[in-house]
Amino acid sequence: MSDKNKHSTIKTLKTKFEGRGEVKGYLFTLLGMTNRAFLYEVSSKNSKHYEIFKKVINKRFACVSYPTSKVFGIWAFTYMNLKYAIKKYNELNQKE
Repeated sequence: MSDKNKHSTIKTLKTKFEGRGEVKGYLFTLLGMTNRAFLYEVSSKNSKHYEIFKKVINKRFACVSYPTSKVFGIWAFTYMNLKYAIKKYNELNQKE
C-alpha cells in the first residue's frame, strides 16, 4: 500500500462506549453526527449531560479524536440541557 492511500479511511467514533481514565463510570451515547460536529449524551448513575464538539481528525492515527478535558470551552462544549446542546451543535454545523 502506498503512503498516499495509507490513511484514506478515517476511523470514526463509536456510537456507544464506556469512559476510561478520568471519565471512568460514564456511558457515552452518540445522539448526532455530521461532517463538522458530534453530539453525545454522557450519563452516569447520578447524572446526565451533553458534550458537543467539532470533528477533529488525528492525522497521525487516521481517526476522529474525542476531545480531552483541556479543549472544552475551545472546540468542545458541555451542556446540562439537551435543548441548549442541540443549539450549540447546530451552530458548529453552520461555521466554516
